[in-house]
Amino acid sequence: MVNVDEDNGWVILVNSLQSDSNRLQTLLMHSPTVSIGPLHLSQSQLRFPAPSIEAVAKAVSPKSKSAKMKNRESKFFSKVDCRFAAMFPSLEILIIFLTPFFLLMIFIHIKWISSHSNATKNLPPSIRKFPIIGNLHQLGSAPHRSLRTLAQKHGPLVLIHLGSVPVVLASSAEAVQEIMKTHDLIFSNRPDMGILNRLTYNAKNVGFAGYGEYWRQAKSLHVLHLLSAKRVDLFQHVREDEIALMINMIGNNSDSMIDLSQIIVSLTSDIICRIALGRKYDKKFTDLTTRLMEMLGVFSVGSYIPYLSVVDRLIGLEARADKLAKEFDVFLEGVIEEHSNRNLRMVGGGGRQDVVDILLEIQREQTTDFLVHRDTIKALILEMFVAGTDTTFTTLEWAISELIRHPRAMKRLLQELKEIAQQKPRIIEEDLENTQHPYLEAVLKESMRLHTPLPLLVPRESTQDVKLMDYDIAAGTRVMINAWAISRDPNIWEEPEEFMPERFLNSSIDYKGLDFELLPFGGGRRKCPGIHFAMAINKLALANLVYKFDFKVPNEGKVEELDMSESSGLTVHRKYPLLVIPNTRF
Repeated sequence: MVNVDEDNGWVILVNSLQSDSNRLQTLLMHSPTVSIGPLHLSQSQLRFPAPSIEAVAKAVSPKSKSAKMKNRESKFFSKVDCRFAAMFPSLEILIIFLTPFFLLMIFIHIKWISSHSNATKNLPPSIRKFPIIGNLHQLGSAPHRSLRTLAQKHGPLVLIHLGSVPVVLASSAEAVQEIMKTHDLIFSNRPDMGILNRLTYNAKNVGFAGYGEYWRQAKSLHVLHLLSAKRVDLFQHVREDEIALMINMIGNNSDSMIDLSQIIVSLTSDIICRIALGRKYDKKFTDLTTRLMEMLGVFSVGSYIPYLSVVDRLIGLEARADKLAKEFDVFLEGVIEEHSNRNLRMVGGGGRQDVVDILLEIQREQTTDFLVHRDTIKALILEMFVAGTDTTFTTLEWAISELIRHPRAMKRLLQELKEIAQQKPRIIEEDLENTQHPYLEAVLKESMRLHTPLPLLVPRESTQDVKLMDYDIAAGTRVMINAWAISRDPNIWEEPEEFMPERFLNSSIDYKGLDFELLPFGGGRRKCPGIHFAMAINKLALANLVYKFDFKVPNEGKVEELDMSESSGLTVHRKYPLLVIPNTRF
């Protein structure tokens, strides 16, 4: 080893040349310190001459070097420069060899800092995870049930990892109260919904949009113009007309087996079509809506393991989502064009506007500060079908199923409805508005408690570091609320697995988002703005179904043996259609 020079904090060390192999072992320069390690590279590995060593030395050398010192360096470099240029490996090769090493060191350093930082924080209890998939394998086919089991073992606030995404799972009313009330603003954001954004015009709706000015303005359109109590009341005739048609159709099939699930799906779809689009559409549109709901419940690998998003492409998930989004866009574009070519779209007569008319009027007159673009109109219309059709259908389907299985509850509800109807052929909304109907309300609450339409609420995301139940939650953390687990919590509900509408008769607990024990519509800033819209359909439809028909199980089956298995998906409805035989009461 030859020590060439040392002055002002810099050193140049050069390994001796090996005369037998004609290889330069090491030449490394650095200021103010030097790290030496032998490199054994043959001449065949060299591609390009290295820069002039005199130029390199000049670049790192202090300006204050003496003339004597510069002379010594010049003599030394003149001896090795020609051999150095021919023998030292190119920078390209050096970068190829060293880049993985440095990346590994950076990764280890970041992990060390992260683990050291986490060691000083009070994190929620966590579950052992597997590499790459995290805890995804523990979700199973019914995630709300699997996650409740984890919460029962580890506590009401648990840290899990869905792929590479850390998620805080909240499974108690106390935890949710802190999320939706105490720290509601901090937890009002939405995470990137991945493939769902392809189906919602890049999250331009109210449900999936990130918290910010766009979301506030879009929600104000819902609250003030589309789903206000006054606007919902204006569509009363649509609900009454469609429910009357349903009752007549079922009556025409009295004493015959019918698929009540499909009938209820058609009812909710037809009501929303008339309210949102101005008229009903054929079966092709219903099938399109069904495919959309199925797609929203499909698992996307890329949403949880981003570097494996190629899997979504390989299995055709992205292509199917894009194709479905295109089909819906073509349909909605046609609807908007149809409305744009008319001054006023009629809804069942009477000069009433539908939702598309209202949005186009706002866009045309700019009656708000919010610029309503074409995609905004499409996204909000699409959201009415996503949020309204499936969840409303699910509530009605489960309510009828539970009443069939519990004849005593059916009998008590029927008695209340007879008092309301006063022997009229059917019940209208005015009848419900002018009378008390506590048991009807209790049946719907109990149905939504046992069968929460959206068991896992749409995930939230924290916008800053926060303390949640004394645990440290970092900014950007996803929070998943298991509303289904809370609604069956034995610490809150007596006999939580049983259908008991009576539990709500002397209870102030409601479904409007202020009572965190019951959250079918969510709560806080992000609660569903369509509560009044959905419940108006649920009450009138259920009241007329029970008032008009006595439903029997086919093949003289016992009602307690009615299959109550759940489906899997974004919403949880019956796994098998509700097949019944209706008998007209009068």
